[in-house]
Amino acid sequence: MNQSQIRNFCIIAHVDHGKSTLADRLLDITGTVSKQKMQEQYLDSNPIERERGITIKLAPVRMNYSLGGEDYELNLIDTPGHVDFSYEVVRTLYACEGAVLLVDATKGIQAQTVANYNFAKNQGLTVIAAINKIDLESARIDEVEKELLDTFGFSKEEVLLVSAKTGDGAEDILKAVVEKIPTPSGSSQFPTQAYIFDSIYDEHRGIVIFVRIKNGSIKKGDEIIFLSDNTSALVLDVGFMKPQFEVCGELLNGEVGYIITNIKDIEQAKVGDTITTTKNRGAALPGFLSLKPFVYLSIYPTSNSEYQSLRKAIYKLKLNDASLVTAPEQSIIFGPGFRCGFLGLLHSQVVIERLEKESGVDVFTAPPTIEYLVDGKSVTSPKDFRNDALETKEPYIIGEIYTPVQYVGGLLEIINARRGRQKDVFYFGSQAKLIFEIPLASVVYDFYDKLKSASSGFASFDYEISEYRVSDLVRVDISVNEDIIPELSFIVHKSEMESFSRRIVEVLCEAIPKHQFVISVRAQQGAKIIASDKIGTLRKNVLSKMSGGDRTRKDKLLDKQKEGKKKMKQIGKISIPKEAFLSVLKV
Repeated sequence: MNQSQIRNFCIIAHVDHGKSTLADRLLDITGTVSKQKMQEQYLDSNPIERERGITIKLAPVRMNYSLGGEDYELNLIDTPGHVDFSYEVVRTLYACEGAVLLVDATKGIQAQTVANYNFAKNQGLTVIAAINKIDLESARIDEVEKELLDTFGFSKEEVLLVSAKTGDGAEDILKAVVEKIPTPSGSSQFPTQAYIFDSIYDEHRGIVIFVRIKNGSIKKGDEIIFLSDNTSALVLDVGFMKPQFEVCGELLNGEVGYIITNIKDIEQAKVGDTITTTKNRGAALPGFLSLKPFVYLSIYPTSNSEYQSLRKAIYKLKLNDASLVTAPEQSIIFGPGFRCGFLGLLHSQVVIERLEKESGVDVFTAPPTIEYLVDGKSVTSPKDFRNDALETKEPYIIGEIYTPVQYVGGLLEIINARRGRQKDVFYFGSQAKLIFEIPLASVVYDFYDKLKSASSGFASFDYEISEYRVSDLVRVDISVNEDIIPELSFIVHKSEMESFSRRIVEVLCEAIPKHQFVISVRAQQGAKIIASDKIGTLRKNVLSKMSGGDRTRKDKLLDKQKEGKKKMKQIGKISIPKEAFLSVLKV
């Protein structure tokens, strides 16, 4: 197809604003998917995406659309909306010339709405604004339209109204894509440059690399070069998604499609990298960023006999998720497992859910940690943290919260209570934007839940890593009957050490069952005990069988029981259930 008839665009929005449903309607209108095969969230192929109602993985699809007697090739990429997967959105924008910014008519502008708009404008993309869910009784169309005008400067005529569910106004979006989004630049005669925006593992095809051809062309039989490390591969096939795999002879400048090569390792096809050919070699494109995990978890099988199944399941997931970082780990309590790095807590929850549902492996996770710098070295596990370090640093984030004005005070209280510092507050209409800085450790656990509670569910939160700052951090160990449990050690700021330690000791004393001897639970920093409590013994009435007799007989039995409990404490093994570790996760 002629380059002037190609349009590359994506749909961007905050999570749950209706991106995938709108994509369904566009597939329906263009006849890309027949009505018999159509199902809700068609491009969300993963069962967990459907169950949670969120997009986790971006999905490209090619649609054909006719307008004014001319045929057009529309390449759509459906993107995630959650902050954990914002890098998926950023790399999608590199592959497009335009974006449809979708806003929920009942919720209005939220954190990722603004973040995604800024990403798109910084890339020079044409943004088409659309208000979705106009069919709902609770829709605030006029208010949300005013928010779009005030926040982003759109004119009233530019804002489209759509119901992705009923299809009302969906065709107006297709017309706007054709009329407003520019055609791809570049030429098929220039040196070849193809941008990798995703890669997956397919059981039948192996590693599939999704690319946008920026210049030149790629066809079957070409030898290609990955410019980030100068490795080469042979092209076995090229094609595009419609939304199933469809083979074509050649991918030309401006087109979005897939490349299948002879490479076996998905990490060789780095997302954001540039592909060129040996015959028509071009330079690297800007925008390559290596993925960096921010949250770390140790994952263990509930039974050691399932370790091999867990290993295979993690390897299989890693084939489709290059952002998942794994390394083997050995625990004294749980046996062999894996230390895994994730983009955020939602990413970790999705991976764990997939391990359990897709592979049938029951897993248990130790409390999450983040990356610290100890005397200049990266530390992601508390057991590697030294309390005698000369300098410790922790990551800080710049956070943005969008909220109705009436909740600002309560949200600022939460931020201040967690070592955060307000930088600015902007008001526009009934909405406010809070900008603040806060340690990543303060938001990685239940910060999002607290925000939702304090704002009746209306606040939305977005963040980006700012820098590492010198911080007064300590490692606190938890000991049970003087035996330190490495999996329960945690890193905390000195100002929060005492309160945090008391809470953990308290929940452990509730979660660990009583034994036939007293159990002491302590939180300690080196030899210094910060918090301590005891779990009483199981009561057994040894005098119940005595029908009478002298007091000395009773004392003799009680002394014997006392000696037995003392001996039991010395040789008895404490059973710490996994529920105890899960209760610590809630702290």
